[in-house]
Amino acid sequence: MSKQYGNGPSDPGDVVEQIMKNLSGKTRHLGPVFVTLLLLLVVALGVFQVEPGEVAVIRTLGKETGRAGPGLHVMIPLIQKRDVVNVARIRRIEVGFRGTQRQAEEAQMLTGDENMVDAEMIIQYRVSDPSSYFFRLANPDDTLRATAEVALRSVIGQTTIDEAITKGRGLVQSKTRDLLQRLMDTYKSGLTVTEVKLQAVDPPNEVKDAFHDVVRAREEKEKLINQAKGYREDVIPRARGSAEQQLREAEGYREQRILRAQGDAAKFNSIHAEYEKAKDVTRRRLYLETMDRVLSSVTDKTVVDANLPGQTLPVLSLGKKATVAGQVPALQAGAAK
Repeated sequence: MSKQYGNGPSDPGDVVEQIMKNLSGKTRHLGPVFVTLLLLLVVALGVFQVEPGEVAVIRTLGKETGRAGPGLHVMIPLIQKRDVVNVARIRRIEVGFRGTQRQAEEAQMLTGDENMVDAEMIIQYRVSDPSSYFFRLANPDDTLRATAEVALRSVIGQTTIDEAITKGRGLVQSKTRDLLQRLMDTYKSGLTVTEVKLQAVDPPNEVKDAFHDVVRAREEKEKLINQAKGYREDVIPRARGSAEQQLREAEGYREQRILRAQGDAAKFNSIHAEYEKAKDVTRRRLYLETMDRVLSSVTDKTVVDANLPGQTLPVLSLGKKATVAGQVPALQAGAAK
């Protein structure tokens, strides 16, 4: 017989049997609660939201099985996982500096003509392929920074210091962007470089002032050249216009002289035709018209008549000189003889 302690069973086996009976009775009431909690856990772990501009990469047991765009989505908890990345955001990295601090090891570079320069550059990029971004490289952003430094050093190494500091900066930027994108495509990084901007390309501090003087001198040279070109563009068209005007005036004068000569020839031909009809009359008329035209412009006239008889002075002065004192009486005295 089993011993009893108080009111309960004294055998441990009986105690366990009694506990199992009590639990089985309560489980029937806890079943719906357990199922509800399980469903809530599945919803909490399996439902997720993707924001606008983001893409979610779904992995099932570690393997990519799909992608999800903006909105609410469901996945299987513990079996599936998601990696979300914003593909619309423009990201940025700095090469050669961080904020206001210059990074000397990154910034110092050797140009093609073996001069030292300090170059600082900003890279803007975005994620174009989420799968490659997550699974091809361990740290794509750090890889991009290191590759950007390599690309810039390669381009600067093929450029003279004068071009890198002055007029060749735009070409350096474009070459660096193209080379950087080719390298990142080779790595299958899933990144697209949108812009490369050189913040500064300066000589070392020891010779910076001298280089700046050279740059200012070149800028002044370009300014004078542009002014000279502007003066040339102003003077040459003006000279061409003046030459064209003189040519037009000469052509007009030529046409005027030709027309006048043609008119004079036509007038002479018409007079000659009339002259042929009546030579004496025409000759007399031309003589009278000519004398009238000539004598009308002469203020002092002296008339000599060779047909006066005897010793009469054959001179008659007409005009202002004939009124001089003593001249008219002398003529009258000569006429009286």
